[in-house]
Amino acid sequence: MRRVLVLGSTGSIGRQALDVIRDNPDRYAVVGLAAGSQAEALARQASEFGVPTARTALGAAGAERLVREVDADVVLNGITGSVGLGPTLAALETGRTLALANKESLIVGADLVRERAVPGQIVPVDSEHSALAQALTAGERSEVSRLVLTASGGPFRGRRRDELEAVSPAEALAHPTWNMGRVVTTNSATLVNKGLEVIEAHVLFDLPFDRIDVVVHPQSFVHSMVEYVDGSTIAQASPPDMRLPIALGLDWPRRTPGATAPIDWTTARSWEFEPLDGDAFPAVALAKAVGSAGGAHPAVFNAANEEAVDAFHNGAIRFTAIVDTVRAVVESFEPDSGSVTRASLAAAESWARDAARRHAAKYA
Repeated sequence: MRRVLVLGSTGSIGRQALDVIRDNPDRYAVVGLAAGSQAEALARQASEFGVPTARTALGAAGAERLVREVDADVVLNGITGSVGLGPTLAALETGRTLALANKESLIVGADLVRERAVPGQIVPVDSEHSALAQALTAGERSEVSRLVLTASGGPFRGRRRDELEAVSPAEALAHPTWNMGRVVTTNSATLVNKGLEVIEAHVLFDLPFDRIDVVVHPQSFVHSMVEYVDGSTIAQASPPDMRLPIALGLDWPRRTPGATAPIDWTTARSWEFEPLDGDAFPAVALAKAVGSAGGAHPAVFNAANEEAVDAFHNGAIRFTAIVDTVRAVVESFEPDSGSVTRASLAAAESWARDAARRHAAKYA
């Protein structure tokens, strides 16, 4: 029986994790729940899964407290935003297995995470990184040639940069495959999200950026691939359903029967793969440069992007100006010479948000 602490329990990842747990009561037990603000929904979840009120919490500080106090085998961090870094570090410090869906922990706090994590302690929950983790079991690490992350291409796949100038927020939110929140869906349209995932892959699997590629696969059945030195490419394929990587995160490397329906191989289908258009979608190349710079640069990249996305949806800037704004902020960032700390990261994020707002105001 795996004792699970679910952080972000009322969000999309948290709710789907509870679906997996509900369907497998002989395998998983919920020992704690934390949510951002939805107190009533949290109370309903606690009642259903028999979690005492003392083992529930609201807010990131409460989540971090639960990580340190509740006896769990695995902590699922489904919190959204850089506020999830504290609970991530707490889980690592207490020796828990960390099923990580909070990408900001790796984007913003890579150095801090590396300092605390032991090999195998972090199990990725993002579908792309779960796919890579699965494909990496096919060979020795010394035999890995490159990692290949797949991208759906978003709603603007195939368009040139000049054709993206006048797209609307509503168009940017019309993702062809996934149903996500405003920031993540817009990030998928700009491919900033894929750039962030490239940084995550670098941190998780310790491969240099020149050995991490992105390929566009609009059907979203192949979630990522690992190329080996003998020419073999191992791909992980499944329907686009987050319950599969969540289930693996809860009990890695064991598989949970029925986590999702398999692909129906009796139905004819075609899968497409095409190269990324770096001119129309420069976010991936920018993310690689930011990740190579390291330190607080990824935190600046992430914070500036969130502000630029808000400016786009508020009508202040064009779609193409989102990544242009992020680039301008990153290029003007002058990091401190000291070591990276939570305080220095918070300061860098605050500076980046102010800088992004100032830059976006130039378009008004």
